[in-house]
Amino acid sequence: MGSVAKKGLQQYLGQLQQRPLRTKVITAGVLSAISDIVAQKLTGIPKLQIKRLLLKVLFGAAYLGPFGHFFHIALDKIFKGKKDKKTVAKKVVLEQLTSSPWNNMLFMIYYGLVTEGRPWIHVKSKIKKEYPTVQYTAWSFWPVVGWINHQYVPLQFRVIVHSCIACFWAIFLNLRAKSVALPKG
Repeated sequence: MGSVAKKGLQQYLGQLQQRPLRTKVITAGVLSAISDIVAQKLTGIPKLQIKRLLLKVLFGAAYLGPFGHFFHIALDKIFKGKKDKKTVAKKVVLEQLTSSPWNNMLFMIYYGLVTEGRPWIHVKSKIKKEYPTVQYTAWSFWPVVGWINHQYVPLQFRVIVHSCIACFWAIFLNLRAKSVALPKG
């Protein structure tokens, strides 16, 4: 079994080298699926909601994978590939002031409008109420991930590492969105 896993990893790494964007898109889609399946089970949904799952896969594959791919390339170009502590700190700050708020806001909009099918007025109200808490939580968690990612992870693996951690973050966001949507009993 170990040789099967090793061969699979080698093929994955080969695809990451040959077709990095495509590989990151597929990985983000798969990880979005995993996070949504886990979130659905944790919130007590008895039967897997396929439409919701596919919409989350679409968000991961169509947005998160490509965005992460190009964002990390841009950061590396802006900072000329440097990995000293001062540069890593600048990368983390830039990431936390740009992509973090944007990604969380976009996720909440997408989740409300597309995944849940709620009217804009309800989505806007929910964002106004919940976004500050979500973003504050992000700022207490993601800078550590960003630091490790920028300091120790080679560029070609940063999106994959980020996507794996984001799988758990998406579970948190799903649980948060679901808990707000449930009537208080």
